[in-house]
Amino acid sequence: MITAAAVAACVVLALLAVFQVLLIAGARLGRFAWGGQHDVLPRRLRVGSAVSIILYGVFALIILDSAGIISLVPDSVSTPGIWILTGYFLLGVVLNGISRSRYERYTMTPVALVLALLCLGIALY
Repeated sequence: MITAAAVAACVVLALLAVFQVLLIAGARLGRFAWGGQHDVLPRRLRVGSAVSIILYGVFALIILDSAGIISLVPDSVSTPGIWILTGYFLLGVVLNGISRSRYERYTMTPVALVLALLCLGIALY
């Protein structure tokens, strides 16, 4: 069960990474991200999308390590890390939920909630 939660979280993060790559490439999907104020992201937000991809990789390492699938991160990092990720994604629920962009609210709020719940399940395991 814990393995399934970790794999599901990593799949969601991978899909988010693909989404960020599309934003970096100039896809007209900006209304779903970064407050939804740009159809095509300006350069500074494309840089933010690139940083997001790197963060998703770090998040995946923490999730997989916390679930016991890999052992690359010390427990002193992964144990608090999974709780920090849970809080981070819960904050994402709130921030996406109050976004002015209806597209971001209705798409990214549930995504953040799913990630928060999966991380919580892993943290409680």
